[in-house]
Amino acid sequence: MSDNRATDSKVMITRVFDAPRELVFQAWTEPERLAQWWGPKGYELHVAKLDLRPGGIFLGSQRSPEGHVMWGKFVYQEIIAPERLVFIQSFSDEAGNTIRAPFSEQWPLEVINELTLTESDGKTTMTLSGGPFNATEEERAAFEGMRPHVQEGFVGTFDQLDAYLSQKK
Repeated sequence: MSDNRATDSKVMITRVFDAPRELVFQAWTEPERLAQWWGPKGYELHVAKLDLRPGGIFLGSQRSPEGHVMWGKFVYQEIIAPERLVFIQSFSDEAGNTIRAPFSEQWPLEVINELTLTESDGKTTMTLSGGPFNATEEERAAFEGMRPHVQEGFVGTFDQLDAYLSQKK
């Protein structure tokens, strides 16, 4: 089951996984697990760093099938295991310095994501809400214009998470 909505310049996706909440949380927070599913289909994720604490950073690169590499980071704001993660997501260089998105000079430098996980009868409902953070009006407009593509990208990524979790049952 999925619910893919966008409200107030945010992306909101709700998805139910046939997996316990603890496993879904581990898939988000353990480098070897995250590398198995995060990112666009066909891309390879290399986790350079994952420091899971408020103020800690995930730093990683994605390699496309054609060999193009993009770096990105999460800066963790709030962690309540195994039910909630809040992180600011940005494009970055290899050292973790925030940079502009390679596809748009107007894309927000920072996007805040709030992830909640609830469990019922061995299934986990995951809700991800995300949108521009500390953004200019121009950056907000760019995000709004790309919101359907962001939604679509997350749906594909969460299809990969579902496949990963299915293997771990």
